[in-house]
Amino acid sequence: MDPSQAMPLIGAFQDGLRSISRLGLLAAIGRGADFDNISDLVDSFLDTPQMEECLRRFRDLPGGLRMLEERYPPLKPDIPRLATCPPGSLGHGYARLIQSMNYDASFFRPRDLSSDGRWLTQRIATTHDIHHVVSGFGTRPVGENGVLAITATQIGFPAYVLLVTASGFSRFRFKPQESGDMARAIAHGTSMGFHAAPFCTVRWEEGWDLPVEEWRRRLNIDQPADSEPYGLRLAAA
Repeated sequence: MDPSQAMPLIGAFQDGLRSISRLGLLAAIGRGADFDNISDLVDSFLDTPQMEECLRRFRDLPGGLRMLEERYPPLKPDIPRLATCPPGSLGHGYARLIQSMNYDASFFRPRDLSSDGRWLTQRIATTHDIHHVVSGFGTRPVGENGVLAITATQIGFPAYVLLVTASGFSRFRFKPQESGDMARAIAHGTSMGFHAAPFCTVRWEEGWDLPVEEWRRRLNIDQPADSEPYGLRLAAA
């Protein structure tokens, strides 16, 4: 066989292996959210056509290309310091969320920033929980998929697109009595993604002391999820 003919077959075989691996990771995540499995799924899309399209969309956003070129640092939060921010501020709300979940301050998987895809992946991963605070989506599975739907809509972040799609189908297939809440949360997050300013280009670190309500005004979030059944407020009650 001509080597030029073999290359597409090798590529298809590798794509098939990655797809099988992702199915296994999705199954494991479905049995219980685990940071390693989720991080493995996220990393499986590095250097793929899906990530290249995501990067294209990110670069086209106002401020996106500049963040990439300067390698704006992935978030490294000082939780004790953020906890001293004014009540109602982004920093205070974020610190309370992290503390309530008993997260280690260094729970993010370290990644090198040698490529645009790796930088964007790390930036998205480290700022994800800020999105919960700003959008009002809770951290239980239904609310989690609502907040994932925002980034999936705004830039097509590959792992989030897959997780939201799989979660909607899985809930419909195995827990139909709960599928309505899942569908509503995903629709809410998708709508927010279309109408709000892009979350992924925000320099949150420059506004920890700003009230969450002010962030929402700036980002055009007029229907936060706080008081929904899948919202942060009810989850914390």
